[in-house]
Amino acid sequence: MKIRATLIGFTAILMWSFLALLTAASGKMPPFQLSAITFAIGSLPGIITFILRPERIGELRQPAKVWLTGVIGLFGYHFLYFTALRNAPAVEAGLIAYLWPLLIVVGSALLPGEKLRWYHVLGALAGLSGTVLIVAKNGISFDPAYGFGYFAAFLCAFTWSAYSLITRRFEAASTDVVTGFCLATSILSLACHLGLETTVWPESVSQWAAVVGLGIFPVGLAFYAWDYGVKNGDIQILGASSYAAPLLSTLILTLFGFAEPSLRIGLACLLITGGAMLAARDMIRRRQSTEKVEA
Repeated sequence: MKIRATLIGFTAILMWSFLALLTAASGKMPPFQLSAITFAIGSLPGIITFILRPERIGELRQPAKVWLTGVIGLFGYHFLYFTALRNAPAVEAGLIAYLWPLLIVVGSALLPGEKLRWYHVLGALAGLSGTVLIVAKNGISFDPAYGFGYFAAFLCAFTWSAYSLITRRFEAASTDVVTGFCLATSILSLACHLGLETTVWPESVSQWAAVVGLGIFPVGLAFYAWDYGVKNGDIQILGASSYAAPLLSTLILTLFGFAEPSLRIGLACLLITGGAMLAARDMIRRRQSTEKVEA
């Protein structure tokens, strides 16, 4: 059960790895407008489920703390991420924002029944190192003038890690409630768009296809899979494995001609893959022991 849930959670990481490619292919739509549309699309799997099985609508009746955590997690993360990118260079802001997998691994020590081991931390640090190689290919330069943007990026990382960890405590809350989180995030994003941005629509069928793809996968099904994974799977492995997203994203961009292959990417691949396997040491051993018993 735990291994299956962890693997389902990992599918979210796989879907997030297509975020950069689909975003690049979606045209020049402003971020909050894109967020509003894609989260509306992302709510459709849940809405379809409610239509086919009306009795599950009752799953939306959750305590206020569950709704507050979900809306702050999804909308708060994206709001802070966009704020960081507007007030600091993308490389430095992105690296700070991507501290969230490490924060999940370290923060998991606060969860009931979880034990933080040295290989969990080392695996997460290896993943972070690999991410630095990918993102900071032209070097890193933190300028105090961008302090507000850096702070927003850190709050972004803290928000998503806190959301993931707190969600673990809401195991009784069905993943169906993510539908409500997506709808609320879409509405709040629309409000931000109307107040802060100029509307820009896609100019071609391919751009519309990319927007729909974003809504179905990285900004849709991925959040349902992540919710199920962090509630029922191994959250430490998921945290460390999350560094695979920027690696897979870079490999996908390279495959589609948006980036060039290099030795740096190969080294990052070794660090991130090795770190994830190190963090998953216990699960790999349990799987091997189970196979020996069955044999």
